[in-house]
Amino acid sequence: MKKTLRVGIVGAGIGGVALARALHQKGIEAHLFERAPAFGEIGAGVQMTPNAAKVLKALGVSEGLMRIGFLPNAMVGRNWNDARELFRTPLREVCPRAFGADFWHVHRADLHTILCEGLPTERVKFNVVCTGVTQREDSAIAHFNDGSSFEADLIVGADGIHSVVRDATWGKSTAQFTGHMCWRALVPVEQHPLPFVSPDASFWMGPKAHIVTYYVKGGAAVNIVAVNESADWVAESWTEPSTREELLSAYEGWHDNIIQLFKRTDKQQIFKWGLFDRDPMERWTKGRVTLLGDAAHPMLPFLSQGAAMAIEDGYVLAEALAHFGQDIEEAMNAYEEERRPRTARVQLEARERGRTYHLASPEEQKKRDEAFQQAQAKNPNAVGIKAEWVYEYDATKCVERFGASSVEATA
Repeated sequence: MKKTLRVGIVGAGIGGVALARALHQKGIEAHLFERAPAFGEIGAGVQMTPNAAKVLKALGVSEGLMRIGFLPNAMVGRNWNDARELFRTPLREVCPRAFGADFWHVHRADLHTILCEGLPTERVKFNVVCTGVTQREDSAIAHFNDGSSFEADLIVGADGIHSVVRDATWGKSTAQFTGHMCWRALVPVEQHPLPFVSPDASFWMGPKAHIVTYYVKGGAAVNIVAVNESADWVAESWTEPSTREELLSAYEGWHDNIIQLFKRTDKQQIFKWGLFDRDPMERWTKGRVTLLGDAAHPMLPFLSQGAAMAIEDGYVLAEALAHFGQDIEEAMNAYEEERRPRTARVQLEARERGRTYHLASPEEQKKRDEAFQQAQAKNPNAVGIKAEWVYEYDATKCVERFGASSVEATA
């Protein structure tokens, strides 16, 4: 009788629960270990671009996504002080036809909730912190601060940019502060839409700063992502509180639509943190331990792909394990061959977008804006931030790319 694979997942954020859900669908035993006392995500929005939406459909959460999400009309680039449009790329009408899925805006906590629905509760352990990972010839063992341990065919580090699993496997290294700080905030909406916030994904570009605004919760709130260059190191923490006054001060002189929006931020939902980065890794897997999401490829948020890449990772990893069965080495090779080139490109191009969004001189800004206009004149449906290659990808077809030499787990 063929043994059922057993997988331990350290970290129950979006990537970890997406993997657990995908494994559960495949009949693979998955156990989640989370340092928090319960499932949950902080109050921030996230863009589920078409590449991620394809995976969410395969994971069986399309109905939930329609319930919690918001479909923007377009992606719009705007000048920071006069609000003129730099580009306008249609999304609602174009994305299903061009990329095979919709472009959604969701609240992270809502997305996390629908991904967790149906997961076996007896396979989730909260209030435990991973302290390290050791390996045997045919298994790996995750160790925790309460003295417990968990042995599995594969241990997956889905524990973020400061991953303990990564450090234990590949040696400790320090993520680099990029010189950018970021605010996230929410604005409750009593009557949709607000007169000063269009129902779009709006990219406001200014000197050494940019702001992204979009509706979440079906239009019941506006999510704000505001990035500013800073010489001062800022803690890498999603829960560092900030204030409305600090946010307004950082964007003094910006267009009145931005100021009006900032004045309405929920004071209990304003957070700030420093943006940290790492170079792409040459390998994610060693023996029976591998990485996923920010643990493998932390990226700047300038392509809005952090959560999307983690969801793709989780789906592909589950498919590889189901496809190759007990041959963990082949499964990990297929997983990395499918994922590493793509995530590395996203990491590096996200860095470049940060430079493009923040051009300081009027001459550089004019040249960039003219390029936007020329590109739009050539193709009105082209994505202004040049992310078509991101959205076209379909992780749900990864098995077709694994190669003909594999052996199905059910064979």
